[in-house]
Amino acid sequence: MLARARLLTAILAFLALALPAGASAGTRSDAGKPVIVVSGDVTVPRGKTVEGVFIAHGDARIAGRVDGDVVLLSGNALVSGTIEGDLVTAGGTARLLRTAHVTGDVRYGSDRPIVAGAARVNGNVTNEDWTGAVDFLPFLGGFLIWLAVGISSLILGAALLLLVPHAADAVQAQTRGRIGQVIGVGVAIAVCLPLAAVLATAIVLGIPLAIGILLALAPLAAISYTASAYALGRVMVKAPRGRMLAFFAGLALLRALALVPILGLLVGLAAAIFGFGLLGTAIGAARRREEEPPLAAGTPGS
Repeated sequence: MLARARLLTAILAFLALALPAGASAGTRSDAGKPVIVVSGDVTVPRGKTVEGVFIAHGDARIAGRVDGDVVLLSGNALVSGTIEGDLVTAGGTARLLRTAHVTGDVRYGSDRPIVAGAARVNGNVTNEDWTGAVDFLPFLGGFLIWLAVGISSLILGAALLLLVPHAADAVQAQTRGRIGQVIGVGVAIAVCLPLAAVLATAIVLGIPLAIGILLALAPLAAISYTASAYALGRVMVKAPRGRMLAFFAGLALLRALALVPILGLLVGLAAAIFGFGLLGTAIGAARRREEEPPLAAGTPGS
């Protein structure tokens, strides 16, 4: 019972720290702050110190010093440095090399740690009964990822609306009577950009271009997702009601659908592709307006 309470405390502490900190796909830490990762790996290099490591899903490599606990809800730990606290692997394997030193306990859920003969553990190496808690971990990790994506999309969309509100209206205007064109452009962009990156790797000089395209896909997909959220929100919250309210409504619906297994992934992919189309057609419309010659004085419509 005490072990479960301690694990619950660790999870709650992780949540309290992770929510304001956000998510990271992977971290190499060289600062003296706690390292908090929702999904990804963490490395503490030799000679560096952090205050603690908390990972929902990912591996940890501790070659430096951790002044606190190292908690992995789902992932493996490789320790060659010092942990001034407990090492907890709820779902995964811990491996302590001969230079490893853990001043507290080493607690594990399923796989017994691999401890080199020269490694030092001041506390106990114990197997905890976390069956119920471990069954909950995949759900917890998925929820944290869902929450991180939602918060990131909310911040990104709100920032774009504040900075370029009229651009959002121009993007949303592409949904008026041209849905088929928007979808076609979106599919073309979603297919052509990754294909261009793959083809660019065929020649050595094209590899930097391929890397640039692939790196640009993630932020572009995020902007496209928020564009779809705004367009969807405008269907529910008509003008002249506020843009921000419309965006919140659209994003809330998309994030609610994201909670449904399989369907959520399909909806997210569709939103990104549709957003590609919205951005592509909006750029095309803007270029056409720039290329149109101005009407001569005295002609109809002047």
